[in-house]
Amino acid sequence: MPDDARPVLVTGGTGTLGRALVRTLLDDGRAVRVLSRREPTPAAPQAVDFVTGDLLTGEGVREAVAGVSAVVHCASDPRHPDRDLDAAAQLLLAARAAQVPHLVYISIVGVDRVPLGYYKIKHEVEDLVENAGVPWTILRATQFHDLVATMLGQLAKAPVVVVPDGLLDQPVDVREVARRLADLARQEPQGRVPDLGGPQVLTVAELARTYLTATGRRRPVWSVPLVLRATPFRDNGHLAREHAVGRTTFAEWVQQRTGSPAA
Repeated sequence: MPDDARPVLVTGGTGTLGRALVRTLLDDGRAVRVLSRREPTPAAPQAVDFVTGDLLTGEGVREAVAGVSAVVHCASDPRHPDRDLDAAAQLLLAARAAQVPHLVYISIVGVDRVPLGYYKIKHEVEDLVENAGVPWTILRATQFHDLVATMLGQLAKAPVVVVPDGLLDQPVDVREVARRLADLARQEPQGRVPDLGGPQVLTVAELARTYLTATGRRRPVWSVPLVLRATPFRDNGHLAREHAVGRTTFAEWVQQRTGSPAA
């Protein structure tokens, strides 16, 4: 077991998952360090040790990994996925030089099956982690409720919400993923661990109706069969039916955020 007095370094600690992970670690009484390109805001937790640096250039990375019990690598850039490879390489080089005892990487269910550029890069990062000479653990999770809600919010701006007929999703609460990552960071490296999926597999149409009801928007939902042929998710490689261990449903999550009954 790692010495709990040493900090856990969280990359991407200001993102959706990173913030949830930092809160979870602090609630566990763990020392937390965050590597960030920006200075912390006044709202940032005072107990967190912020190190200013950049994974792409390597600036501050050596200082960030020094003396940590584990690194949890959450940083990612979906808009520029190629940068994830360079960032991971910089982090892993510094971690190996510092003899970091454990690096935990959060990936996505289906990175080895879904023909999407971002998923391909995530899979390549997994390969880097596995072969960098740093003891490692990789967890794959399904999409977060937050991402699904953001996408549905964009679709709901139109008078009619058009979704692919039959397209399925299995969203999970980011807090549950954070909880799992915090537990893994406390343990010995385990290699690839079982996937973490949300509790329900639902059609996008069902998710859209739940979102519309909870947010008080009146929109018809149209399912269009032909769109499914064009989506990289048509073969459902992004699902983890056998690992539906999440507990918070999308309806419950939306209700918590809006205070309105969800369908």
